[in-house]
Amino acid sequence: MELLEIAPPRRGHQVNAAPAPISGLARRRPQRLHEYLALGSGLVLLGTISLTWSALAVPLHYVLPRRWARLLGRRSVTTLFRLYLGALDLIGACRFDLRELDTLRNEGPLIIAPNHPCLLDAVMVISRLPNTACIMKADIVDNIFLGAGARLAGYIRNDARLSMIRQAVAELRNGSHLLLFPEGTRTTRWPVNACKGTAALIARRARVPIQTVFIETDSPYLSKGWPLFRCPAMPITYRIRLGRRFDPPAKAGAFTEELERHFIEALRDAPRFLPPDAQQAADAPRPVG
Repeated sequence: MELLEIAPPRRGHQVNAAPAPISGLARRRPQRLHEYLALGSGLVLLGTISLTWSALAVPLHYVLPRRWARLLGRRSVTTLFRLYLGALDLIGACRFDLRELDTLRNEGPLIIAPNHPCLLDAVMVISRLPNTACIMKADIVDNIFLGAGARLAGYIRNDARLSMIRQAVAELRNGSHLLLFPEGTRTTRWPVNACKGTAALIARRARVPIQTVFIETDSPYLSKGWPLFRCPAMPITYRIRLGRRFDPPAKAGAFTEELERHFIEALRDAPRFLPPDAQQAADAPRPVG
């Protein structure tokens, strides 16, 4: 049997080399472009929805009777927030599992008490629970994008403590849910900040239970200190599950400590969402109280 001799390549001819492997950066570029487009689209959509509804809410606030204005305002906000979250899902920015909130929709007055990882927390809760009064920071109620809609819906400012508590108790006695974040601000200490006593005071006065809610996410997007225009990796996953329901407390101080322990135990194994520069503070030992 003859062996075929393979001639060496002639001078000037190039041998086709194997294609160079595609770097991780090159593979990532299309995904990163999609993430920036999704971020921009989501922000533009939210701004458009907010400004459009604000323009309608201003005259409605003065024309409609207070009861009807509140009903229309809350149902409209729920519908708009639900459409917004659906759009974020559609463009591949986020994935939401909020189904457990639906079991609370037709229940009587409750304080809804979630942990507070990011700015979307209230949006997620209200998108499922239309009969909800929300305690909000005063600067949000005064905001050009969100203020008019918040005032039409009868949301409660947090800058006057006694007035805030009176309004919250009145809302609960009228049959509404009340959305209140026990931490008072977005989480900066894993897994939750120290809880404040406001929820206990309101629950004791209104004689209503407190329903804990756990919000879990795999991204630090819109957590405390995250710039609005900083683009995260997508899609971001959000999941809400229900925790323990507490009876109206007899002692606000002892109850607040118990509430914080409940959040710590329930969220201990949840995905960490804090930005890297916050992890050192998050891992510091908690004071024993």
